[in-house]
This record gives sequence, structure tokens and C-alpha cells, in this order.
Amino acid sequence: MHFHSLLTGLAVSAILTGAEPIPRSSSKHPIIKTTKGSVQGIASEYREDITVYKGIPFAASTAGENRWKAPSAREPWSGVLKADAFGPQCAQTTSSSAGIFNTASNISSEDCLYLNIWTPTFNDQSDLTSKKLPVYVWIYGGRFEAGSGDVATYDGSGLASKDIIVVTLNYRVGAFGFLAHPALSAESGHNSSGNYGLLDQQFALRWVKENIAKFGGNPDQVTVGGQSAGSASSLDMMYSPLSKNLINGVISESGARGPHDPVTGSAATSYRTKAAAEAYGVKFQKELNATSISDLRKLSMDTLISYGSASDTTFQGTQFENLTSSFMDPPVWRPVIDGYVLAHTYGEALNLDAHADVPILTGNNKDESGASLDPGMTVASYKKLYSEMFEEFAEEFFTLYPANNVTEANENSNELFRDLSRVGTWRWAVDWAAGGAKSNVYTYYWTHTPAENPSAGAYHGSELWYVFNNIPYSDYSNVTWTVRDYKIQDEMSEYWANFIKTGNPNGNGLTYFPPTTETKQTMWLGNSWGAGPLSKSDARINFLRRWEATLKQY
Repeated sequence: MHFHSLLTGLAVSAILTGAEPIPRSSSKHPIIKTTKGSVQGIASEYREDITVYKGIPFAASTAGENRWKAPSAREPWSGVLKADAFGPQCAQTTSSSAGIFNTASNISSEDCLYLNIWTPTFNDQSDLTSKKLPVYVWIYGGRFEAGSGDVATYDGSGLASKDIIVVTLNYRVGAFGFLAHPALSAESGHNSSGNYGLLDQQFALRWVKENIAKFGGNPDQVTVGGQSAGSASSLDMMYSPLSKNLINGVISESGARGPHDPVTGSAATSYRTKAAAEAYGVKFQKELNATSISDLRKLSMDTLISYGSASDTTFQGTQFENLTSSFMDPPVWRPVIDGYVLAHTYGEALNLDAHADVPILTGNNKDESGASLDPGMTVASYKKLYSEMFEEFAEEFFTLYPANNVTEANENSNELFRDLSRVGTWRWAVDWAAGGAKSNVYTYYWTHTPAENPSAGAYHGSELWYVFNNIPYSDYSNVTWTVRDYKIQDEMSEYWANFIKTGNPNGNGLTYFPPTTETKQTMWLGNSWGAGPLSKSDARINFLRRWEATLKQY
């Protein structure tokens, strides 16, 4: 029986128990015995000598009574799972998972906790178990509202070709992954709720710890990475006491920003307090005319999906309220400082050194977080906007970022947000070291515009094809990628591979990438290579630091 011909809410054990066992393992793709059952991979459709295992269940279905509960173990299966098709996406709207990233599955389900593994193709079983290759566990973005591990951009074949084991996983999103409620906290045994998506990620990391050696991986060299909401998630894996001993490094793309940086309170990098999250859960229950959590668990998946996308009002009543194009309100459904999965706010965690002390690679893209190729500013709109944003600091701001004409207004609007990105991430690295962490932080600034969308600049997510080493088989296979694109891919993927292998991006003749904890600079990547300035002047850096010190700490 073909495993994924029946992708429904049925338990995987029911599907697999009746499967015909594969009589023998091929030398190319040996049968791997995991803690729950045997699996056999297939050849990568993109790279020679790469094996991929698609759709391995790492936890039980989260439907029915398991909705809004911590993930639990699957029942063992008999026979051999031919891991040749991705599992379903976690419940979400089809439209929200579309966009610039193509996915292999159009099926949305609450039985969705599957992961995928890419490995070099080993000669035989004994060769496989002796390898102990570094492991990269990737967590997708999507505002905690959408996404899946089967996105073509995240295909692990390119990094696996560099002797890395790559794992992608699914985790619950939207209301399914982040509903908090007093009744859910009471039944949890930990007086916490609202972090089911993060618990899924941690359950997958424990699965990797227990099983990855059988696939040729080193369970003691696991780097967790992600972009956007996945970037926030990878940092949460570092912040959380529950995953502290499961990771050995973090890659956070469009990543860590200082605790006083308004972007930290925006988008997916934000969080909710336990009180606010539970209060919203009570309101949510009333909106759905449910009298109890039991009633909520009986609602259809589609009903809850329709509530899967909403924005919070984090900046209401602040100077950022009318700056939503730059400091967008975060999603309602996002992580919670619940005292269990996340014990501290970000600033507190850094000050207390209350996190895993592991190497960090993190940075930002040139044309995101308020910067773009065409900000659309006039002199009047520039002065109005930034007078409101900087308030008593406005006079100093206009001295440092003048707007005497339209060209200058647009250029300096971008300069502001690019400075905020570079300074904000550098500031996080400074706080990391000041709190007592010993591991290095490597920060970067990505500047290259991909060939597939030249009008968008170095936009949010534009680095992904390059770091995954997969532009030859990207989502945009009809694009004419240039010789320069391939050269940039070679260097970017080498930095990432080196970091995954050693916790240090340097090596293989690459331009030296200094730790940010040793210098007041960041690494410029893409259109140029090398350590570069945080801003055009120290006066701007000092101004932004003084201004941010007056803002809320996250």
C-alpha cells in the first residue's frame, strides 16, 4: 500500500499496519529502523547521490482530543514506510501557504506532524552509521499562520551535497498552534498554554536527538535554523529551557534584534504575555459561541482555519501606531511567555544568560523591515512621519537624516531602516555577550537582488535559494539565473555549511567573517563580501541607541 495515497485524518499506524513489507533493502537506500518503525528513502529528484526521506511521522495526530495538547508519541508501525511523499501541511488556508514559495502538498490536516530528511547516499548500512555528519534542522516561516516543511525553496539536497544531514518539519500554526486559555493552562500540568507550535518543534528536535545517528547524523552537532517566523522559532529554541540541551547552534535569518528595537515587538519576533494571551483565548471562545474547551475541540477544522489570520494591536497608543508599513502589527497567534516553554522576556533572558549558550548566525536583508526600492516619500510626508516617530528626538533625527528634496527623503528613509536593522542586530549581540554568554554571534547584512524579481531588491526571504544551495531547482526554474547568482550561491552556502559543521562560518578560502561580539561591524554578504559598517556615521549609531533606550523592552 502506498503510504501517502491515504493522507487523511487516519492515524499513521492504521495505514502502516496493513502495509506490505519491502522484502529487502537496496544498497543505495537502506532501510532505517527508527524508534517507531522502519523507513526507506528514495533518490533526490534534484541531486545525484542524495537520499531523501519524506513524510516521516514524528508525533501523533493533534486532531480531536489532542487539539491544543502537547504533542505525543505515535504508535509504532509494522512493515516499512516507503518515505517517498511529503506529509500534509498543518491546518491552514491554502491561499496563506502560497505566494513566493511553492509547496508539494495541497492537503491541510490536523494530522500533520511529519518531518523530512536529506542525506548523502551512503554505500551501505555500516558506512551510514559511522558517518556522524552535522545536522541542520530547518523551521519554516509564515507569520506563525502558514507554511510547511515541503516548500521547494527549503529542499535539503543542496546542503546535503556538502555532507550535512538536513531536516525540515511541520508544526501547528494559527489558532491550532497558539491558542492560550485559562482552562488549557489548568489542564496542562504546567499552568501554561499557547505554545503548541513551539512544543511541536521541540518534540521534533527530541526525535532528531534519538534517531538521527541512524541516518548518518551526529545528535551532538544539531544546528536549528529558520527565516522570518522560523527565525523567531529558532531563537525560541535557544531561549526555551525545554530545548536548551537539544541544539548546538542557531541560524536566524531576518533575525535577532535588540530588546528595545521596535521591530522586536513587531511581526513574528514578538510574543504575548500569558495574561494577554489567555484573555484573548476567552474572547475567542465567546466569539465562537463555545461554552468550554471541549466545545472548541468539537468545532470543525475549517471553522478554526477561518480564524487563522489576524493581527494584534501591539503598537496601539504609541508613536508606531501609524507606521504599520514599517513596524507591522504582529500576528495574534504567536509565542507566549508562559513560564514553561518560554520563561523570560527576551531582554530578561539576555540579561540573565538564561538561554542555551551556543553560536549564533543572524542577520537582515537590505530591502525589508521598512526599507524598499521605492519608499514613495515626499519631503512633507518624510517630515510628518518621522516627527511623529521620533517625537522629542526629531530635531536631532533630521540633522542626521536630512530631507532637503524628494531624492534625499527617499534615500534617508531607507538609510534609517537599514541602520535600524544593522544596529539592532549588533545591539542584540552586545547584550548577548554582556549577559555572560561565551559563544560567538556572527551577524550579516544581505544585499543581493535575486534574478527572479529584480524590482523587489534584496527582499524578505531573498537569501534562501543561495544559502540552501538550490537555485538550479528553485521554485523559479524558468528564471535565467546569472553566473553571478551561482557564484554568490557558492559562497553563501559555504558560509552556512561551515557554520552548521563547526559553529563558525569561516573556512574554505572565504572572506573572513568576524564575530560581531568582537567588532562594531557586521558582515556584508551578496553584492560584496567583508565586514562593513553598521551605519555611515557613529553619530547615527549613538543616536539610535539613545532613542531606543527610551522605548519598551521586549
